[in-house]
Amino acid sequence: MSEGGDSRLRISQTFLAILIIGLFGLVAYKYFPRSGTAGDVTTVPKEFQLNYLPADFNFDIDEQDALAILTNPKRYRREFNQMVYDMNMAILNHTANRMGLSNDIKKRLPAEYDKHHDYLRNIYFDEFLAIKDTTSSLYQTWYDNGFKNAAQIWYEVAAKYTCYLVNNVMGGLIPMRDGAFYAKGKKVDTPCGIALTEALAPLMKQIEERAAVEDFGRSRGLLQERVDKVISELATYEIRDKKGLTKQFQTKVWGFAVSSTDLEITAISILKIGFKLDDYFNINLNSKSRLVTITLPEPIILSHEVYPKMDRMSIGWLREIKGDDLNKAFNVLREEFRRDAMNADAMDKAKVQAREVLNTMMGPLVSSLGSKYKLRVMFQEGDPTPQEFLPKDQTELNNQ
Repeated sequence: MSEGGDSRLRISQTFLAILIIGLFGLVAYKYFPRSGTAGDVTTVPKEFQLNYLPADFNFDIDEQDALAILTNPKRYRREFNQMVYDMNMAILNHTANRMGLSNDIKKRLPAEYDKHHDYLRNIYFDEFLAIKDTTSSLYQTWYDNGFKNAAQIWYEVAAKYTCYLVNNVMGGLIPMRDGAFYAKGKKVDTPCGIALTEALAPLMKQIEERAAVEDFGRSRGLLQERVDKVISELATYEIRDKKGLTKQFQTKVWGFAVSSTDLEITAISILKIGFKLDDYFNINLNSKSRLVTITLPEPIILSHEVYPKMDRMSIGWLREIKGDDLNKAFNVLREEFRRDAMNADAMDKAKVQAREVLNTMMGPLVSSLGSKYKLRVMFQEGDPTPQEFLPKDQTELNNQ
């Protein structure tokens, strides 16, 4: 009995000794520098280490001016360029502050960003216009969505290129070892993560909140009185389409659906594409070359009629549907009709038809000038201020 007790005591002492040795080994491994391992931050030279610091994102933006620019980017192209510059510099400055970069490095930020601004402003502009339907402002206003839609598209474009911006600019300023740097401090994150979550997201939330207020006011004040005005348009292409939408709203308790509301909506669309002649229309007669040139503006959507119909509405006992859910569903259908039309080469087809119509209408008149006279139909191309796209404007932009 005594021998058994001594044996158990020795086993317990041995186990305790192993446990203590293992604990000391773990502490030594974690907190003491190890030779021959270049990847540990304690062995990295100081020039490759960054000490992250807390910082608040500061960007003084006039939300009302920003929304005016985003809802009419072609008219305010120069201001659009300036907004891209100011926003990107604010994002870069905040990222630099959070990463604890030295003042010398932060002073080099504007010059480093200038290397990229000329092409970035054009990318932002082109992609923003490619996504935003600039001819649908009246409909967006009616559905309380005009400014909010512009802000959401701006967020989509900016978020797409923010990581590219930060990585390329910071990559030219931060000392790195094998393409990487070592960070410590508070709220350590990648430069891309800091730019997106701490700078861009709060900024866009601020703009979207203002957009919601502006949309509400504009929708209530839209067409308070009947408006009659003279228009001059040439419609040359029409698209008729039909689409459907099914939506389900559920109320769940502990993961189980206890009530649901189902909607089925169909709609037909009649969309007309053509030319606003009161925006631009020019006839030029060249007697030397015996050529009559008619120049039209670029084609746009002149009118869009959507007729929705409720095919099915099954309302659950908790009545999940809200007041604006139907409006949102109608607006989704309207946007899809317009998106399909823009992707179907409808603008090119409208141009072809315009040439045929004008040749039919103006051909006899041109022939009466002489048998050698010919008619040519042209279209006003793009932005009337192409100099905005030239890199040389960067100097002017920075001096504003």
